[in-house]
Amino acid sequence: MKHLHRPSLRYLLPPVLLLASLAACKPQSAPPPGGMAGMPPPEVEVVTATPRSVALTVEAPGRLQAVRTAIVSARVEGILERRLYREGSEVKAGAPLFRIDDRTLAANLASVRANLAKAQAQALIAHQNQERMQSLAGSRAISKQELDQAVAAKAQADADVLAAKAAVARSEIDLSYANVTAPISGRIGRALVSEGALVGKGEATPLANIEQYDPIWVNFSQSSADFLNLREAQRQGRSVASKAPVKLVLENGREYPHPGKLLFNDLAVDPATGSVGLRAEFANPDRTLLPGQFVTVRLPVAQAANAIVVPQRAVQVSPQGQIVLLVGDDGKVAARPVKTAGLSGGDWIISEGLKGGEKVIVNGVQKARPGMMGKAVPVKP
Repeated sequence: MKHLHRPSLRYLLPPVLLLASLAACKPQSAPPPGGMAGMPPPEVEVVTATPRSVALTVEAPGRLQAVRTAIVSARVEGILERRLYREGSEVKAGAPLFRIDDRTLAANLASVRANLAKAQAQALIAHQNQERMQSLAGSRAISKQELDQAVAAKAQADADVLAAKAAVARSEIDLSYANVTAPISGRIGRALVSEGALVGKGEATPLANIEQYDPIWVNFSQSSADFLNLREAQRQGRSVASKAPVKLVLENGREYPHPGKLLFNDLAVDPATGSVGLRAEFANPDRTLLPGQFVTVRLPVAQAANAIVVPQRAVQVSPQGQIVLLVGDDGKVAARPVKTAGLSGGDWIISEGLKGGEKVIVNGVQKARPGMMGKAVPVKP
């Protein structure tokens, strides 16, 4: 048997060593310059500071109130038979809401009508008797006292007829109250009494509540100092409260889309709080606003010309004061100290620090640091 000869290791090692040496001599690809610094600069949303005319506003907490509120009550005694409306729905004035058992009321009406007929018959007899007495008195067949008694009996019979007619009218009204209708238009809540309950026993029984809140009111207050400034601006013609609309900010932070108008203010300052009560009215077609809700009222008080405004979230507070972050023409982020001079809606009015044309970072401030590079893109609406 022939032996297979293996190639000797000394013939294999040189090629292997050659490959290893070539690999060691091969130049490596250069790493990205600066490591993380090679990543593209982060995008930041900016607004361009532009001078313009804006309304100076003040904000105050307020509470919504229905324009009209009515308590639907049972005004006659009886058993509640049916509820005729859907709870939480819109109802019109005069719409039927509840039905009360009216059999007793109908019987009372029939009784007083019978009394009226009886009184009318007695009045007819008294009238005929008076006429006979007057003809007999002309021939001196009766005394004057008998004539006076006949006249008095006729007057009393006429009074009884009037009383019976009033009783009939009252009974007709009571019978109509068996059909409980809506006194105003609005949204009606849940029924306060269920079918089968005795209502109207000795007093009016509340059955449901109706609230009319389109439009809706918001009650709020201003300090007496702010109110004096508003009145002063009105006298000098600088106030825009009569022309610019009042705005609402809801509890979730969103601005209510429908503008409002200022209605009136109280005639005196509240001695307990030192404030003046105000009221504004807002359209509420979608019933978004509900009575009792707390809102923030933005009231325009004056007009500011050539003012620079930025969103509130663009202004940061540092130990040195208020600052904004800017993106320069070279793409580098820089901090700029600013001073604010009140609000215009949801924006700060910048009184110092910006001249116009600067690119102010609104969104992405957490990604941008002074000295870093940033890619400025217009803020998304």
